[in-house]
Amino acid sequence: MASAKRPAGWGLLVALVQGRTRIADERLEAAVRGQVVLVTGASYGIGEATARRLARAGAVVLLVARTAEQLELVADEIRGSGGQAFTYPANLADPAAVEELVQTVLAEHGRVDALVSNAGKSIRRSVADSYQRFHDIERTNAINYLGPAKLVLELLPSMRERGSGHIVNVSTAGVRTPPLARWSAYLASKSAFDVWLRCVAQEIRGDGVTTSTVYMGLVHTRMSAPTALLNKMPGLTPEQAADQVCTAVAVRPHNITPPLVRPADAFGNLFRVPTDRLFELYFRLSSRTSKRRRDKQEERGEQ
Repeated sequence: MASAKRPAGWGLLVALVQGRTRIADERLEAAVRGQVVLVTGASYGIGEATARRLARAGAVVLLVARTAEQLELVADEIRGSGGQAFTYPANLADPAAVEELVQTVLAEHGRVDALVSNAGKSIRRSVADSYQRFHDIERTNAINYLGPAKLVLELLPSMRERGSGHIVNVSTAGVRTPPLARWSAYLASKSAFDVWLRCVAQEIRGDGVTTSTVYMGLVHTRMSAPTALLNKMPGLTPEQAADQVCTAVAVRPHNITPPLVRPADAFGNLFRVPTDRLFELYFRLSSRTSKRRRDKQEERGEQ
């Protein structure tokens, strides 16, 4: 997690780089009170913070994640504050588990008004370190693309039949900016679900089912913590990120995008080759720096 000690002006820098979108409590409550909202990845981080705020606004939150114990802790705290929360431990990478999840949820609650597809897996690894780790690519795709797609497919029939529903995809700003070395498996999987859902949205909007994508900037969570470089960069707290997700649930915009992402997207498309070469140079320089650091550590260990 990121250090709590930050220089003056850090909050402004975060807002400029990552964006700060927050819906007023009254407006959120008017939009979601009594609504059944299913939140995946609800045991920690953005998902947990989103579920807490939605519950405070009067939504019935259905918490989905793999860890039953942590889900119950979150649900107990929500109930203790007067909210309504129900837990559904499930492995979204397992298609059969997704089918069972949706059958159970619809049987117990009758409907899902909004889906927050937030569960995800982050992985940063060079291709040289991936030669014998194809399972990492399979696992990342299962969690970031195939699992979310299966969940949408299971929920869509009931949403279309009712003529209402909303799907929020918590994506990453990285799918809108030029691709970066070492992030191939992660960005490819997130891009796949982003494009898939945008295609699907064109088919279901006429039936009253809408979609929003939150192209989330850097958020300091358990998922980003293992990458030391990210911890030094301006990022949102889970609660600030949840504000953006809740805005997407209530307002239903096409997308929420950090301020600098749109120009970066345009620049990367206009100057694709020089951008790729620039990032290639960064990869080589950073690899050399990492190698020298490892060599020094090994030398100290031998002394």
